[in-house]
Amino acid sequence: MKATMRQVRLAKPEELVFETVEKPSPAEDQVLIKIKRIGVCGSDIHAYYGKHPYISCPVVQGHEFSGVIKEVGKGVKDLSVGDKVTVMPQLTCGECYSCRHGDYHICNNLKVIGCQAPGAAADYLAVSAALVIKLPENMSFDNGAMVEPVAVGVHAVRRLGVVKGRKILVLGAGPIGNLTAQAALGLGADTVLITDVSDFRLDVASRCGIRHTVNVKKKLLEEKIEEVFGPDRADAVIECVGAQDTMESAIALARKGSDIIVVGVFAEKPTLDIGLVQDKELRLIGTLMYKELDYVTAVDLIREERVSLKPLITTHFDFDRYAEAYKYIEDNRERSMKILIDV
Repeated sequence: MKATMRQVRLAKPEELVFETVEKPSPAEDQVLIKIKRIGVCGSDIHAYYGKHPYISCPVVQGHEFSGVIKEVGKGVKDLSVGDKVTVMPQLTCGECYSCRHGDYHICNNLKVIGCQAPGAAADYLAVSAALVIKLPENMSFDNGAMVEPVAVGVHAVRRLGVVKGRKILVLGAGPIGNLTAQAALGLGADTVLITDVSDFRLDVASRCGIRHTVNVKKKLLEEKIEEVFGPDRADAVIECVGAQDTMESAIALARKGSDIIVVGVFAEKPTLDIGLVQDKELRLIGTLMYKELDYVTAVDLIREERVSLKPLITTHFDFDRYAEAYKYIEDNRERSMKILIDV
């Protein structure tokens, strides 16, 4: 009799289905991971409501996760049973222009585990050993599951080129905005100001060590920018919301000749004042995912406590309460930061 495992599939928007499926076996170049923690991401929520532009149902979600290796394929050399790990969730072709030139994270045929390919919302996942990142033995599974979003922030900040000594405005204090701001500070930014419309999220940001915060419903952002950065304003703006009004603010408030990094996932296509982008000679820079170096750096930032993760973790749900986690997020939008699933 074949071994089985639990799995949760997003069958269609707002419908999670619990299934019993065959437990996978690792191929020669793969490892089998016993999943321990799964982080619920903003992209997962967009997909759950059928509003993610690049994720379609049905799909097994889960691209932020940590676990322990339980089996190792015959061809795998540098990983062992018992290793604590996380995974870079990119499945790439290796043949397109981007892959051939080292930018595999924007592969023309990119599929992401948990988005366009089966993810970690299961007891076990078999993945290529090349995607596996070992974690320090003393790192918690909670922190291991958060390496992926930290790496998103690391890569976003690195899109600026030089980070050290720069003054950065981050729009949006949700989990990704928070971690992007922390990554900027961890990589040597001089000053970071983070914005939001929620005092709760801004309080979390403060507890994570982000000194400068502002609720844009209560104080004019332009005034706070001058107060924190002086008349020369920020060297760069990082948009982490994915909304029309924050992109408008980014363009309006960016210093002439400066950079805007676009991190947020847009549920609706924004209308932008491109004439103002042209007039101010702004650089709009997209950022999607990360490379292996970003993952390794994220692990280092966590290990060295240059980012603070505990204040971000709102609560845990057991695996069999997966659907309840989504309902909790819907019912507590203002006060939900990072929800973790215990497998």
